[in-house]
Amino acid sequence: MADAPDLRLMALDEEDLNIISAHLQDAVVKVSDMAPDNGARRFAMVVNRLAREAGTTRQGFRKVHQRRRSAVHFDRVEAVRSIGIKRSDPDQVLSLLAVHFEPDLEPDKEPAGEISLVFAGNAMITLQVECIEAQMSDLGAAWSTPNAPRHPGG
Repeated sequence: MADAPDLRLMALDEEDLNIISAHLQDAVVKVSDMAPDNGARRFAMVVNRLAREAGTTRQGFRKVHQRRRSAVHFDRVEAVRSIGIKRSDPDQVLSLLAVHFEPDLEPDKEPAGEISLVFAGNAMITLQVECIEAQMSDLGAAWSTPNAPRHPGG
C-alpha cells in the first residue's frame, strides 16, 4: 500500500471545517496530546487519524488501513470547556467523531461561535472562537493497521 501524500488543510469557514472534520473522523487522541495555549489563544492536539484517502488493501483475508500522525490547531480561541474527559488521566484515549461549528446567534458577534470536538462516549470539547481559523497537517509517514472503526449502518 503506497502512502498518500501528506495533507495540509486550513479552515476559514464552516465548509472548510467540515472537510477537516471528515479527515479527522475516527482519529484517536490521548488527553496528554491536547492542550490550550491561552497566551496564543490556541487549542492544539496531535492525533492518529484514519487516512481514508489512502484507501484499503487486503493482506490475505484481512483488510489493511492506514493511520497518520497529524497536528491540528484552532486559533482565535477565547474559551475552552470540556465534558466527559478525565484531565487527571493523561493516558485516556478518545475517539473523535466530528468537528462542528455553531455560529453565535447575535448578529453583532458574527463570525464568532463555538467549535465542538465530539468524541465517542459522550465526551466533548467546546471552543468559543472569535472566528473559524483551523489547520490540520500530517506529521510523517503512514503506518498500516488492520483495525478500523465500525459504524452502525456503514
